[in-house]
Amino acid sequence: MGFEPGSVIRLDFALRMMLVKSANDVAYAIGETVGGSMEAFVKAMNDTAAQLGMQDTRFINPNGLPGEGQYSSAKDLAILAVAIRREFPAFADYFGTEAISNGTAILQNGNKLLGRFEGADGMKTGYICASGFNLVSSATRNGRTLVAVVLGANGTIPRERLSAEILEAGFATDPATMDITVDELPVASGELVDISDYICSQEGRTARANERVEEREREETFGSPYMRDLDRSPVVFRVSLGGAAGNEIAEPGISVISAYGIPLPTPRPDYTPLPEMSAQKDEVTPSEANDPTPSIEKSIEPEKDDAIAEAAGSGDREPEIGVDRDGKTSRLAIRHDGKIDLREATTPPLPRPAERTPN
Repeated sequence: MGFEPGSVIRLDFALRMMLVKSANDVAYAIGETVGGSMEAFVKAMNDTAAQLGMQDTRFINPNGLPGEGQYSSAKDLAILAVAIRREFPAFADYFGTEAISNGTAILQNGNKLLGRFEGADGMKTGYICASGFNLVSSATRNGRTLVAVVLGANGTIPRERLSAEILEAGFATDPATMDITVDELPVASGELVDISDYICSQEGRTARANERVEEREREETFGSPYMRDLDRSPVVFRVSLGGAAGNEIAEPGISVISAYGIPLPTPRPDYTPLPEMSAQKDEVTPSEANDPTPSIEKSIEPEKDDAIAEAAGSGDREPEIGVDRDGKTSRLAIRHDGKIDLREATTPPLPRPAERTPN
């Protein structure tokens, strides 16, 4: 989401941001906050996966960004999705969030089944080069909820099209005729599959671009007989910073923690040469009178150190003033057109506040 470090978000808003926008920074913030530390949260993820029987899964972070030793399978993601729907039905609404708005922009869910496939109500999209375009989708009809998992698609259009096909086939099937459950499917074998060479290649990008061009000419949405165009505005859920109940480091309702302690990088301002200084020490121009920069005498002793002048170089440099102080001695140099004037003088340390005479 790109929020400033120290920003405070209600957890329910954070969940919708993560589910709709795939906000990796928000996922990380949730993991740290809920788990107490990232390491503790990842351990809880892996412990839960083991308890659910997800034998082909190992997590190293909470957001799915690629990393050595992180992997999963379609079977395991289906086990996880079914467990969430069964054990936490009160939270089903989060996975069907069609769009969020922060008051200035509307961000739509990457899951294009929502509003386009009959009964679609979740759950989560995903993408990295190594695994392609992925979708754990769910839909509910007549009180029956199905979950489909598609991994490794080359783009969102074929991903959604195949997901709709699987879900439709599921609704057309009588559960009583099935003699195997998802947890009884075989455990994966062999090496992990990495499809980066195709997904993130020029060939893969070209294929996705061609698919998008073809989509404009199709009569069926995403080339699927089971999907339709979204003929209404998406249902938008309003989110914002702040509003949290508060804890030991954040007051209730605060949006950004003051003086959070993480400096944000800012570009160095463009260099502007100092104005010409008067040759007369006692003359002060109006601009100098308002300038907080200390005044400096114009006349400086001639250069005595050739090594310093040589180190400065000759190039087309703008005039610069550099000051280096250690509390006792001051060295002042003015560089102009490759030449350097240098003064080194002894100055007493500043008096303590109690020793200063009042103005």
